[in-house]
Amino acid sequence: MWIADKYIDYVREQTIENPGQSWGRMLLGFQANKLRTKLLPKKEISKGYQKLEALMMSFVADSLCRPDSYVWGNIFSPCEIMQCFGLSTLSIECLSCYLSGYRLEDYFIDYAQNTGIAPTLCSYHKTFVGAIDSGAVPAPQYAVTTSLSCDGNLNTFRYLEKKKGVPFTFLDVPYGDDEASVDYLAGQLRDFAGELERRFGKTFDEEKLKENIRIENETRKELMRFFRLQSEYYYPGELISHLYMMMGMHLLIGTREFLDLVRFMIDEIQTYPKFEGKKILWVHLLPFYQESLQQYFNTNQKYQIIASDIILDSVEEMDAEKPFHALARKIIHNAYNGSYSHRAELVCGLTDTLRPDAVIQFCHWGCKQSSGGSILLKEKMQELEIPMLILDGDGIDKRNSHDGQIKTRLEAFLEMLDSEEKEREEVC
Repeated sequence: MWIADKYIDYVREQTIENPGQSWGRMLLGFQANKLRTKLLPKKEISKGYQKLEALMMSFVADSLCRPDSYVWGNIFSPCEIMQCFGLSTLSIECLSCYLSGYRLEDYFIDYAQNTGIAPTLCSYHKTFVGAIDSGAVPAPQYAVTTSLSCDGNLNTFRYLEKKKGVPFTFLDVPYGDDEASVDYLAGQLRDFAGELERRFGKTFDEEKLKENIRIENETRKELMRFFRLQSEYYYPGELISHLYMMMGMHLLIGTREFLDLVRFMIDEIQTYPKFEGKKILWVHLLPFYQESLQQYFNTNQKYQIIASDIILDSVEEMDAEKPFHALARKIIHNAYNGSYSHRAELVCGLTDTLRPDAVIQFCHWGCKQSSGGSILLKEKMQELEIPMLILDGDGIDKRNSHDGQIKTRLEAFLEMLDSEEKEREEVC
């Protein structure tokens, strides 16, 4: 892997020196990594997670090589509608993660802040704004964002429209869970489809959207089945594997390809041995780069992340015959919409279904909703007698995460789980 590391260092140096001429080098690296994941997958993880990594690398690399094939979005943008036009949705949060693969997040964050972006803005957004402002990443034809779950969404996309002339649609998601709110958002979604027709010169096919939703319903059912199996069987993966699953569920949901992958993983996981270690339910973002977390959750038979709340939008079946209303309900019922108590209910539902030994919530620096609601969730977990650890850090900016502090708290928490089990065995 030293060749890859050398190339990463080279791209970082060249980008800092001349960001406007670095995009071609980045694309070459993405394409090379796409081939690497297919030809030389990580042998220590399951084939299912190998396929997932290869799928997500191919999706991003191939989309970026065709500028007219994608739109920018936030992680909760309705990719099902874009798929009807043959368009990929590239979320700015996920793209920031890929850019960090070149170890450029600190440079882009500093660039954004030096041009006047508030230091308190989410570091995923600052990474992306810095990449665009510096000229390292070209602007696409169009963008779309929703009002959930981050306050920075609208401001970020307004800024990119002002600085780079990228027009965008803003989907205003109401908090209210009633028919008037669903009608309001469904109307916006239908107007959005019309806007895509005008901008890309393609006819919208509502039957295609219905089919996407039918596939999405099947995918969500199969994913919950996989989560249940992952609480029973040891299925070797890495911290970043769950990040790829989150990306797939938000950028490829509704595609046959992603459904087939989840079904493959269901078949494969049942060939692995029973899991005898501690089952962890993860809440919020996954700091994929964090060394201590990698040490404990990368292919570790003692501790396994069995699911993450951010992978799921909701757990309800959608009415494919009323596709715009179905999408509107899904977005409104998203665990990240409205008060934190709504999200806590979803996590409680997952604990009831999956029976984890513990819950870990990662409070991403700059995410006010997650940090502010963590105590509420911990109180809920105490009522259910499920141990919970709250970790503070940054999902992408390494400078805001202190490995030593995270390691100390994590090890103490895991030792507590192990000692409690030992005490129960001695009593029995």
